[in-house]
Amino acid sequence: MSAETPTRPKPPPKWPYTLAGLALIGIVLVAGWSLDDARWERLPQFPREIVQYAGRMLDGVLTWPGAHPEGQADPALTYGDWWLQSLRLMGESVALAWIGTCVGALFSFPLAFLAASNTSPLVLRVPVRLFFNAIRAVPEILLAVIVMLPLFGLNPMAGAMAIGIHSIGSLGKLTLENIEAVDPRPVEAVAAAGASWWQRVRTAVIPQMLPETVAFWLYRFEVNIRASAILGVVSAGGIGALLNRVLRGREWEWGGIMLAVIIIVTILVDQLSAALRHRILHGAEATVVAA
Repeated sequence: MSAETPTRPKPPPKWPYTLAGLALIGIVLVAGWSLDDARWERLPQFPREIVQYAGRMLDGVLTWPGAHPEGQADPALTYGDWWLQSLRLMGESVALAWIGTCVGALFSFPLAFLAASNTSPLVLRVPVRLFFNAIRAVPEILLAVIVMLPLFGLNPMAGAMAIGIHSIGSLGKLTLENIEAVDPRPVEAVAAAGASWWQRVRTAVIPQMLPETVAFWLYRFEVNIRASAILGVVSAGGIGALLNRVLRGREWEWGGIMLAVIIIVTILVDQLSAALRHRILHGAEATVVAA
C-alpha cells in the first residue's frame, strides 16, 4: 500500500502586508503635506522657474570665455576667469577628498581587525563597532562645523579632517565585513601549523581581503568628492565656497559653470576609479594573440 504524497500547504496571503505598506506610505505623505511651512501654492510655478534658472545657468556654460558677465561686482572678470576659478576650487575639493580617504583608510584598516568576529574577541569588538557607528552617524558638514573649524579655523584642512573622520566609520564597517567574509580554511590551516595571531592575519586573512578593501577605498574616494563639493559652504574648503557667492549675488551663470565643472570632474574620477577597481578585483584581461 503506497503512502499518499503530502501536499504542501498554501503560503499565507501577502495582500495584508502590501496594504499595510501602502497605508504607511500614505500616512507619511499626508504628514509631509500637513507641514505648516510647506508653500504648496508655489508648486505650479516650479516648472517655469526651473526652466528660467536652468536657462541662465546654461548661458554661463555656453557663453564665450572671453566675454564679460553683466552686472557683476568686478567688471574685469570674464567667463574664462569663472571657469578657471571653478576648476581651481574643484581641484581643491578633489585634494580634500583624497586626503580624507587616505586618513580614513589608514585608521580604519587596523581598527577593522579589532572589530571583526573572526580576528578579535568580544571585549574588543563591541567598543570598536560602537566607535564606527558613532562617527558614521554624524554627517561630514556637522563634523566640520562643530569639531574641525574650531580646531583648524577657516582652512581646507578642516574639511579634509571632517571627511577623513567620517570615512573611518564607513570604511571600517565595510572592511570588517570583508574580513568576516574570508574563507576560514586557509586560516585554520595556518593555525594548525602553529602560527601566531599576527601570522594568521598576515598570511591568511590580508591576502584574501585586501583587493576588495582597496576597491572600497576607491569607491569611498568617489563619495568623498561629492561630500567635499559642499564643505566650502561652511568655509571648509572646496568648490562649495562659490555657492555662497552665487546665491548672494544671484549669479546663476557662474552657478551653471560651477555645476558643469563638478559634473565633468566627478564623471572623470568615477570612470578612472571604476577602471582601477575592475583591474584590482578581476586582474588584467587575458588577450589571445592569433598566431
